[in-house]
Amino acid sequence: MKALIRLVLIALFIPAAGFAQEAFLAGTSEGLYRIDKGSSRLIWKQKEVRKIIKLDSSWFFLTAGGVFTSSDLITFESRNNGLPQKVVKIPTTTGKEFAREVQELKDLEIHPTNPRIMVSATRDAVFLTRDGGLTWKSEGLSARTAGVKAVCVLDLPDARGTTRLTILMTHPIYGVSWKQPDATKPAWVDINKGLEAMPTIRWPDEVADVIAVSRAGSVEVYASQTFMPRLYRLNWAANRFDPIWSGSSVIDSAEGLASGNSSLLFAATNTLMEIPFPVAQATPPAPVAATAQSIAPWAREFSTVQDILLSAWIPSRASGGRGAISLSELWLLNPSRQIAAYTKTADKKKGTYIPIHQITTDEGLNGHLDTIVKNGLNMLVVDMKDDKGFIRYDAADPLVVQKGKKGKGLELDSFVKKAKEKGIYLVARIVVFKDPQLHRWGSGKYAIWDRREAKPWQGYELVAGEVVPATTDSPTAGTEATAEKVRKYYDEFWVDPYSEEVWQYNVAVAKELIARGFDEIQFDYIRFPTDGVNLSDAQFRWQESGMDKESALMSFLSYARSQITAPISIDIYGANGWYRTGARTGQDVELLARYVDVICPMFYPSHFEQSFLAHKPAQDRPYRIFLHGSFRNAIIARNHIIVRPWLQAFYLNVSYDRIHYNPDYVQRQVFGTRDSLDQGYTYWNNSGRYGDLRPDVNTSTPYPWDAPETKPVGQPPFFKTR
Repeated sequence: MKALIRLVLIALFIPAAGFAQEAFLAGTSEGLYRIDKGSSRLIWKQKEVRKIIKLDSSWFFLTAGGVFTSSDLITFESRNNGLPQKVVKIPTTTGKEFAREVQELKDLEIHPTNPRIMVSATRDAVFLTRDGGLTWKSEGLSARTAGVKAVCVLDLPDARGTTRLTILMTHPIYGVSWKQPDATKPAWVDINKGLEAMPTIRWPDEVADVIAVSRAGSVEVYASQTFMPRLYRLNWAANRFDPIWSGSSVIDSAEGLASGNSSLLFAATNTLMEIPFPVAQATPPAPVAATAQSIAPWAREFSTVQDILLSAWIPSRASGGRGAISLSELWLLNPSRQIAAYTKTADKKKGTYIPIHQITTDEGLNGHLDTIVKNGLNMLVVDMKDDKGFIRYDAADPLVVQKGKKGKGLELDSFVKKAKEKGIYLVARIVVFKDPQLHRWGSGKYAIWDRREAKPWQGYELVAGEVVPATTDSPTAGTEATAEKVRKYYDEFWVDPYSEEVWQYNVAVAKELIARGFDEIQFDYIRFPTDGVNLSDAQFRWQESGMDKESALMSFLSYARSQITAPISIDIYGANGWYRTGARTGQDVELLARYVDVICPMFYPSHFEQSFLAHKPAQDRPYRIFLHGSFRNAIIARNHIIVRPWLQAFYLNVSYDRIHYNPDYVQRQVFGTRDSLDQGYTYWNNSGRYGDLRPDVNTSTPYPWDAPETKPVGQPPFFKTR
């Protein structure tokens, strides 16, 4: 009888295991789905299954929670030992709790001939495993700043011809680097020749993906770029990347490289692309002539999945002769469908920032409302807790009354009523961590602390002071006088971004404003200080063990998201929206996009280097910055949020503005935003003067000047169906 039971179990197990090996899988924002016979079912609930890899007898998954493996698609085992973790602090009614999570992993790749060797990466370091993910070891970073995008591992010859294990990594600023970890003195070496760069920018544009493909008895390496449609093949012997395909558009993505039996596949905006493998490598390389075509062979299967599609495993039986294929970055197939909860509410909002003192009278408010309506706008952003830390409304919340200092502001109910009568979407700007009032509160209880001087920290620079007489024993003896360096303090007072009590105070302000009629909360100065020769003296007394800048901002926004039932937007530096790095500030878009609905990058042309994208025709520079910048920010955020950039509606005394600033300069930014995403924008002028504005434009309004290189006349935005 026992033998019969064993036979029955074996008979049941074999077909089930075989079926698992040939499973059609889809990874989504909420978990792993199995697709069969025109329908799908959730088989594993796990946040953001971003990549699915099949080995002989097991599966590997890259997720928002790290790396997992399964042999039967029923049980899933974590493979994160040795990978770094972040600590997220969670305020509670009785105190605080802590949650540990694996740091955001950027990629996962398997060695093409040895599946026990894998490579992954956080933003700060590349990690290698030689035992199938049981243990991971850091291989460091090739660059001076964080921001790894993609990794790859394979065997390549060293300078003497000896075959060695080789890791490749890509960085958003510094390009591609390689390292042979088993060499006598392993070190990262750049390999960027052949990769395309944007005009005026020194480094190659970001490489989205790099993969090793085993075919015809050898292994080849292919790469793609994130923000321009380009594909390359690595020519290791010549130390360069050879271009093999170039798309027709100036801007598009070539993400999630995958290999079939005879072709490469990748995701672009609104479509899946396929290109035949190029002919055998030529020296010199053949001209770029390959053709990529848009394909949709699995559209019916993908449509059965309700969540946002991120990845897929296509078994050989369903691939149309391409062999088994692992697809990733599939959110690009439907880029207008964001993950965040309130993006539909926040979409298409266009307006102005208005200084609070200009709308405390009916005359002032009516004038600004007329400016908004006259220019076809529908949004108003106003300070409710400003840069000086003052509360600018008639607060009633006990915590706000206790810790806030009220400045001259609005009688809120009357203001909201009048704005709503005009159909205006109201955004409350709350300056979070730059707060002079809270900095002083409770004898500096919440201030960033100066470890050297044992007092609340304030940044300063050293400048030449008064000239003092030289003394005979001074190093400058023999000169008439010397200038002594003195401190010049910045007018900035920062509170500790790690403090849960600071979070609770700011969230209390936000909750009261939503309850009293505001539509959206916008957090500004949601970052760490960046200025001061004494930055190293800054001490964060509320920092818990295991927390860093990114986890401080993640913790605050996670708490805010749990408390605020309305759209949340955040303001970020323009550079942090352009490049995949939150260096110094903690503003890592990939991480922060999990918790908010809108990101507002400050792509002010005056704030970039004056030669940045200033190639001919130079007057189109504002258009270029917003066209490229908005697209880049959205791609970096991976479909989570709306991108609503700040537009520069002010003159700054810098070289480019001295020549080019005028109303056309401002309007070119509007066209760049429209042609990129068309999700909204906000004009910034801190004095509230908006005489340079012109009415908003729709997608059919032709570009009124000589068309720039993208020829945007009437084209749909890049994230819309074409």
